[in-house]
Amino acid sequence: MGIITKISKQVKNDERYNIFIDGEYSFSVDEEILARFQMGKGEEIDEVAIAEIGYEDDVRKSFNLAIHYLSFRMRTEKEVWDYLMKKELGQAVADEAIQKLKEYKYLNDQEFAQAYVNTQINTSDKGPGTVERELAGKGVNKALIEEAMAAFTKEIQLEKAMSLTNKLFKKYKKDSGIVAKQKIEQNLARKGYPFSIINLAWQETDNEKSEDEKLEAVLVHARKAHNRLHSKFTGYDYVNKMKQNLYRKGFSMEEIDGAIEILKEEED
Repeated sequence: MGIITKISKQVKNDERYNIFIDGEYSFSVDEEILARFQMGKGEEIDEVAIAEIGYEDDVRKSFNLAIHYLSFRMRTEKEVWDYLMKKELGQAVADEAIQKLKEYKYLNDQEFAQAYVNTQINTSDKGPGTVERELAGKGVNKALIEEAMAAFTKEIQLEKAMSLTNKLFKKYKKDSGIVAKQKIEQNLARKGYPFSIINLAWQETDNEKSEDEKLEAVLVHARKAHNRLHSKFTGYDYVNKMKQNLYRKGFSMEEIDGAIEILKEEED
């Protein structure tokens, strides 16, 4: 048991107060905790009360830390809980702070999931699989993820996949049609699009090269192969190595023969 002999506002934080008991500094508290426990100079205070006040002050401190953390962007309960645990104020304190945040509607995983899905649809080229994994990684439960993902309709998935397919087709225009298709499929799969959407996007986009584009593509690879092989092989061996190299890159025998013939003409 002791007597509160002094209460002074902190210099660097005017929302916290230092509490002195029997002339000695004992602990500090948030202004809200000071008022809630009606602490005043001359009041008696025991160890049980000090422990209770300390716990409530830690909850208040965690609450304020979380509010600051949330001020930058929306976050899930798990993200906030992980952040508070790093502050080493204790699991019980973090749990109670999160409960208060939910009561005051600062935290709502349902709203977070819906906003996250809409943001990814409007600002990224991510597919539904990636968005689902990211939400799960942020601690959103499966039911809320499924509810939010309803906004990512098959129509939206196809539209985004087609746009990405068109963009990538231009990027891989120097590859054979087969290799370009493989690279596009792999790219879309990594971004989280299902194969049913990937295949449909390929079918629905204009991915046919003109004869000039096909020739340009095979010649790019033929010249690279020629630079590596012409000093090592001649005659039949050279032609065979060239055909093997270009065939592995997805070009047809007709395209390969045409390219080799053009290279011969250029050498003459």
